[in-house]
Amino acid sequence: MAATTTYLPAAIGDDVSQIDTPALCVSLDRLETNMARMKSYLAAHPHIRFRPHFKAHKASALARLQLDTHGGPQTMCCQKLCEAQALVNAGVTDILLTNEVVGAAKLKRLGGLLKQGADIAVLADCRRNLDDLARLARDIESPIRVFIEVNVGQNRCGVEPASPELLDLANTIATSPHLTLAGLHCYQGALQHVRTHTDRAAQVAQVADAARRSRDAVEKAGHKVEVVTGGGTGTFLLEAEAGVHNECQPGSYLFMDLDYGRNLGADGQPVTTFVQSLYIEATVMSKPNPNRAVVDAGLKAVSWDSGAPAVGNVATGTLCKGVKIENGGDEHGVLLIEDDSDLTALEVGDRVQLFPGHCDPTINMHDCIVGVRGGKVAAVWRVDGRGPGF
Repeated sequence: MAATTTYLPAAIGDDVSQIDTPALCVSLDRLETNMARMKSYLAAHPHIRFRPHFKAHKASALARLQLDTHGGPQTMCCQKLCEAQALVNAGVTDILLTNEVVGAAKLKRLGGLLKQGADIAVLADCRRNLDDLARLARDIESPIRVFIEVNVGQNRCGVEPASPELLDLANTIATSPHLTLAGLHCYQGALQHVRTHTDRAAQVAQVADAARRSRDAVEKAGHKVEVVTGGGTGTFLLEAEAGVHNECQPGSYLFMDLDYGRNLGADGQPVTTFVQSLYIEATVMSKPNPNRAVVDAGLKAVSWDSGAPAVGNVATGTLCKGVKIENGGDEHGVLLIEDDSDLTALEVGDRVQLFPGHCDPTINMHDCIVGVRGGKVAAVWRVDGRGPGF
């Protein structure tokens, strides 16, 4: 069978009109604005280390740009082994895999990355997984760093805060010749999209309390907790202010999406911490009547798990008025255009920019991210860590 090659929708130097669609694009000016803002926020909270989350974009070339821009420790976190592999291939070796690694196939792959010299810490929340990790560490003759995952409210993985199970795991790791207790993983992903600032702050306070009680219980049992990690784009400033976490994991801050845009700040207005930089470049392929246009970006090009995408203008970060998008199937998006809409003059062949509801899974659908500046393609980054989750 002949080898397949990845089709790239654009080349560096192309005019934006030459980008083949549907294409995942990012405004480099706005991306850099977000990186600069993050650097400023972190400077105001020097006690908290920045470990950006690779799962947001899964592109190792962009990871290198992130790390070079922020300076400091060359550390990242990721969610899956395919993402860890992409990071290691790019020379990033201080990695926190924010997930449990379970099953013989995955443990073998983890061992292979560790034998390449990567320093990869993993999560665990049960003795069985610790036993498997200890055997792997023994076989590769190198200890494995483990963060105990604590359920601080999401009710997904993790042991309960300050529980006997937490202390049992901490003692098991501390007494193992093959494992090292790296810290506690205290992340509540659902809070990233709690809408009001008051509610978000109150629930982060509960997370911080659970993390504090867990840290104190483990340390009272005689085991030093060096790192309490967690905090995403929507909450990291609140966790930083609470003073328990000393490491944060924002990822979506680079791009933002419609769901983050629904969050409100302390003033009751939509948050402006970061700006929208990510969009899908799409082409109008049909306009059957003045109030309906069809674009070439459907369910295979943009995620709908956090609601429909919207037509916007990335240069201003604003949404177009008088238009909404309906699901047209795998390869089609249907624009329903009101008579007084900004888009009544759309014709077949025209371009529109779609803002995704959720940036992470949207990026996972694409082989590359096209970086645009001044009407030209200035970067094409392969999404080399994408995949269904292996």
